Amino acid sequence: MEREESQEQATGTAKAYLDLHAQQDLDSHQRLRTRHQALQRGRTEAAGARCQPFKAEVGDLSAAGEGGSKQGPGGVGRALEMQKLYRNIARAANSTHPVLILGESGTGKGMVARSIHYSGPFRDKPFIPIDCGSLVPALIDCALFGYVEGAFTGASQSQDGLTAIAEGGTVFLDEVGELPADLQAKLLRAIQEKEIRTVGSVRCALINVRILAATNRDLEQAVMQGTFRRDLYIRLNLLSLRIPPLRERRQDIPPLIAHFLERIVRGSGQAKIFSGEALKAMLAYEWPGNVRELENCVERTCAFTSGSLIHTTDLPPEISNFPSPKSSDGNGHAGKIVRIAELEKQMILSAVAELNGDKLRAARLLGIGKTTLYRKLKHYASQSLSR
Repeated sequence: MEREESQEQATGTAKAYLDLHAQQDLDSHQRLRTRHQALQRGRTEAAGARCQPFKAEVGDLSAAGEGGSKQGPGGVGRALEMQKLYRNIARAANSTHPVLILGESGTGKGMVARSIHYSGPFRDKPFIPIDCGSLVPALIDCALFGYVEGAFTGASQSQDGLTAIAEGGTVFLDEVGELPADLQAKLLRAIQEKEIRTVGSVRCALINVRILAATNRDLEQAVMQGTFRRDLYIRLNLLSLRIPPLRERRQDIPPLIAHFLERIVRGSGQAKIFSGEALKAMLAYEWPGNVRELENCVERTCAFTSGSLIHTTDLPPEISNFPSPKSSDGNGHAGKIVRIAELEKQMILSAVAELNGDKLRAARLLGIGKTTLYRKLKHYASQSLSR
């Protein structure tokens, strides 16, 4: 009896969630359609610039799709790994195959999924995200595939699932590695046969959606452990994109900070600048939460700093007290440790590049004098010529 009541409660919650989510997504899609049409009328892209929607527009479009939620910047990354990712996004956007997006928490997997959708031929169709890690199995089943009248107590009428609502568009399965085994089988059938079976129905219905999936788990290891279906992994992994963590592309930290500061200035009207020492501390930190953690740190620091110049003491303790980089560990092994001078060089060059060569503005944002900046740039140029 308790088990039946628990099941009824879960499915009842599923119905309520699905009704609300469907209405929100339809309203959101209408706003996105109107905004996208306006953007299209004013857009003059160069031929072949297929990554431009990701670099310039996806942040705004995805924010609208999420009701204005915060999104990381799109095309700020200068690292070679990020440039390669942009090219792969452009290729994936014009494909109809499933895409598996891999990356640690906070790297921007959802933003990459949106950029694929809004940069490709499905841009005028719905983009439906669902978090597989935060919902109970019964809820995911009903949300994805829908249910028929009488499928469970409280199901007074049939309801389409998100795969039907997104007809012709994209369903984004975030944290797909958390799906239970029975739903993995249903998802495999949906991808392979292009058909689904709604909850409580004996008939199958054809669907026309593209599946994007993301996870921070090692799915290969999950396959070996038997917790994730090998055949589903093969289907999802037809196209895969890996987002490098922030600690592997520290040269992107200064332009990311500049991007967040510019957005904060637009919102508050008060300019904020990180001192050179504060930027060194930001570069030295490991950023386990990646871009999301960096964004939150910049916003928090600006909110709690009264002056315009942000010092190391204004940073969160875990960053200001983080061990400073050293050239070696005492035994002659440098490992992945980077010298402060090299970090400073990356920081300055990245800032100048991000600001399209505006050295005076770069000096202000970096918190150093323009004479110092010119001297260091001259030194870096002479280093390059001597190699």
